[in-house]
Amino acid sequence: MVEMGSGAWLELGKGLWFILPAYIANLSACLFGGGRPLDFGKKLSDGRRLLGDGVTIRGFIVGVLAGAVVGLGEGLVVGDPWKAGDGFILGLGAMAGDAVGSFVKRRIGLERGAPAPVLDQLDFFVGAVLLYYLVYGWHPPGWVLVGLAILTLALHWLTNVIGYLLKLKEVPW
Repeated sequence: MVEMGSGAWLELGKGLWFILPAYIANLSACLFGGGRPLDFGKKLSDGRRLLGDGVTIRGFIVGVLAGAVVGLGEGLVVGDPWKAGDGFILGLGAMAGDAVGSFVKRRIGLERGAPAPVLDQLDFFVGAVLLYYLVYGWHPPGWVLVGLAILTLALHWLTNVIGYLLKLKEVPW
């Protein structure tokens, strides 16, 4: 068991700093997305859309760029502007993870806006961490990833409720 001494909190904070570009990418896609769907309206042989209207070209691009900008900002703070590349990878992974989540939802017959607990909250997170690992061969310690996943679940719920209350989202999940 991990004791949550000051060192553990520091590691969790570093993990949050690490995943921040993915968080902002996901949020940016939601806020500034819209327009033409990434799947161009294509359907698979099951008659269902590949991704649906919720995953858009603009949202995907904005999300990836937002991740890169956050990575650059983090890099400027720590004196390593090449962190923009990390942000780009995390943003790209987040957007890809979100698209995979939409693909899975369509395959199991869920329409846009239908709740898919855990999948809806963690698809971007898993995509970001997985792509980062595939590119760089590194990820935060396992217990930090678990802590970040739990934090992501809570933050995702909170931001969705706020978005719903502000009428930015049609559903509170």
